[in-house]
Amino acid sequence: MRVALVFVAPALVGFVLFYLVPTVRGVYLSFTDYDLFSNPVWVGLANYIKIFQDKLFWNAMGVTTEYVLLNIGFQTVIALGLALLMYHVTRSTLVRGILLMPYLVANVVVALLWFWMLDYQIGIVNEILQWIGLPRVAFFGNDQWAIPTIAFVNVWRNMGYTALLLFAGLQAIPKHVYEVAALDGANRWKTFWKITIPLLRPVLLLVLVVTITGSFQIFDTVAVTTKGGPVNATRVIQYFIYQKAFSDQEFGYASALSVILFIILAIIAFLQMKILRGNENDLD
Repeated sequence: MRVALVFVAPALVGFVLFYLVPTVRGVYLSFTDYDLFSNPVWVGLANYIKIFQDKLFWNAMGVTTEYVLLNIGFQTVIALGLALLMYHVTRSTLVRGILLMPYLVANVVVALLWFWMLDYQIGIVNEILQWIGLPRVAFFGNDQWAIPTIAFVNVWRNMGYTALLLFAGLQAIPKHVYEVAALDGANRWKTFWKITIPLLRPVLLLVLVVTITGSFQIFDTVAVTTKGGPVNATRVIQYFIYQKAFSDQEFGYASALSVILFIILAIIAFLQMKILRGNENDLD
């Protein structure tokens, strides 16, 4: 037991110092009026009451929800398609490496790269659009295009990593299950829906929990491209929290927003586990 504690101690100390203590302090600050330059003043539930009356908060949640739906929908479908192609067409290590390359690049670098490529004036994408006779598009400057563009950038970066997770799940499915289905006369489409998807469910659940949680915390792509604009079209909840804390010096209010976001993510993860039956295994 003591030997095990010695090995666990570094991770435990890191968890306490960098996760548990900041979380507890953040919850405490959410009940205070705090601006970093003076002592916290206890205000009870005032910050939480203010949140539900704040139109900018509801706008941020709406924008974030739109982004999450676009990001998760396209990323999951494309990643599943890539995983199936890797499983049935090629299992080349080179192909896996190429798919993973965008994920290995820092998100800020990816955002700046696409920000330049999609620039209205000098971006190569708009140059191509003009060359083939289509009008230029203000991808990051148009309130209708901004969030879909940010979602596209993050789908491009993360789909390879997600595909590899799903590919690993496909490899874990016993081949004899497909052989039995083939003997019963099941076609590829029926096999996919009746065997592949149910047996891939635990991995799909992991992917959805991780990607949805990460999508609600989108920040860096917005910070280096649109900065919440145009107007409030891309002011996602994480960027809204950042502005309240470091621009408006409302650390108590920002802490309350963080607690609300934590509760929302916990509820979503719980519902995913229940709906997708995360504690069951169809292979048993």
